[in-house]
Amino acid sequence: MSTKVIKVNEATITQMKTHYKQHLLEKIPPGGVFAAKHPSCMITAYRSGKVMFQGAGADSEAGVWEHQSSEVTPKAKAAQPKARNDQYSVPSNIEELAIIGSDEVGTGDYFGPIIVVAAYVQPKDMALLKELGVKDSKGLKDDQIIKIAKDIRQVIPHSVLILHNEKYNSLQARGMTQGKIKALLHNKAIGHVLDKIDPEQPDGILIDQFAEPDIYYRHIKNEKRIIKNTVYFSTKAEGVHLSVAAASIIARYVFVKEFDKLSEKAGITLQKGAGAGVDRIAAQLIKSKGETVLTEIAKVHFANTEKARRLLR
Repeated sequence: MSTKVIKVNEATITQMKTHYKQHLLEKIPPGGVFAAKHPSCMITAYRSGKVMFQGAGADSEAGVWEHQSSEVTPKAKAAQPKARNDQYSVPSNIEELAIIGSDEVGTGDYFGPIIVVAAYVQPKDMALLKELGVKDSKGLKDDQIIKIAKDIRQVIPHSVLILHNEKYNSLQARGMTQGKIKALLHNKAIGHVLDKIDPEQPDGILIDQFAEPDIYYRHIKNEKRIIKNTVYFSTKAEGVHLSVAAASIIARYVFVKEFDKLSEKAGITLQKGAGAGVDRIAAQLIKSKGETVLTEIAKVHFANTEKARRLLR
């Protein structure tokens, strides 16, 4: 049985208890705040701030709350280490291959949508992409992102998927984890690019890894089309192949544009991330427009919502 432990603050535990209210158990262990039997795993929260997830879906369910966690501790069961599945390992010559790469942005931001982009980069495109400035987007400012993205969108086949906040909140409220949402979007975006380049086939597909491959495929097992042939997973994939770097830049470009639209809609300059400044802006919005406005511009299950409420008390 898979087990994962994260450490969160008191407000997040209160938020989690509300989130899992339909699955709460009457019996609470010593030192516990609540225990819940979710369809994917058992969840037990303790007064120390530690929350334990136990069961097949422990990793994915814990992933919903990890962005609010100060500590993540995976606990392996008392058994021999699981053998590495080399089926999904990146080949040593991947830099020379024609690859569809996929990446996402917005998952850790309270305000704004989730953007997933898949992009196809062939060896013949690489010199031009490098000339245009394609590299790790985390080192680029928004104005650089906008300029580069506009250029590369004219060069390479790609697919952009935008999951707006209302839809995200609806899916999350029905019990869908952020990990599953991301997996579904990646699979769909990659499929779109495959359709665009058909009958040409890439040498491989590289996903910027946010979950173990078996968990990723568990998330999408009910989809009509599952992309599984020559699929590779890697953390920090932007540095592994230019296709992921290009996808990341396009995703950030779209996120910036969508974020600006939401600021205009809210009538206030929104802030990226999920820090204290975000809490204050959310509190202002609740006070001036009512809490329902957050459904349209924010990921309401984040701890920021409760923190904003507390600022208004």
